[in-house]
Amino acid sequence: MIVAAGAAEADAVVDSLTLAFSSDPVSRHLWPDARTYLASFPRFARAFGGGAFALGTAWRGQGDEGAALWLPPGAEPDQEALAALVESTVAPEARDGVYGTLEQMAVYHPTDTHWYLPMIGVDPARQGRGVGSALLKETLKEVDQARLPAFLESSNPRNMPLYERHGFEVLGEIKVADFPTLWPMLRAAR
Repeated sequence: MIVAAGAAEADAVVDSLTLAFSSDPVSRHLWPDARTYLASFPRFARAFGGGAFALGTAWRGQGDEGAALWLPPGAEPDQEALAALVESTVAPEARDGVYGTLEQMAVYHPTDTHWYLPMIGVDPARQGRGVGSALLKETLKEVDQARLPAFLESSNPRNMPLYERHGFEVLGEIKVADFPTLWPMLRAAR
């Protein structure tokens, strides 16, 4: 069962996402040390998709087995907080890859009205049970009612079949230096 997550549930949702992304190629490239990852990823989740809590577009699985942070049309990640986080927590030799990747992400990001899914994740111990699908479906109903497209960047190739089953199509590949590959994906308006 999927339920809305407001400000009161934000800590639990961020904890769930921190667990879900603990083996994500991009997250662990940014913060390869476990202690640094555990200290930095919650700040990243709040900067990248945390606006969803106030906008009513954050969802969690009952029991905190997973979560999705959607940004509706007009909402964006907190770019200033993201830049400050990169500067203060990412190793200097990795920052060029981060900034180059962000530039490429902007190339693919739609400019028309759309929904954006910056973060979705499921507890590794609960993956393969339909939680990810249920989290996607919750907002895709609203996306479809508004006849709008939806966009995401997949940071893990294992997740792409899930997104494809829900109508997302790969637009290309983002690969900068030794930074892990990202796949921008668009779900056309229905």
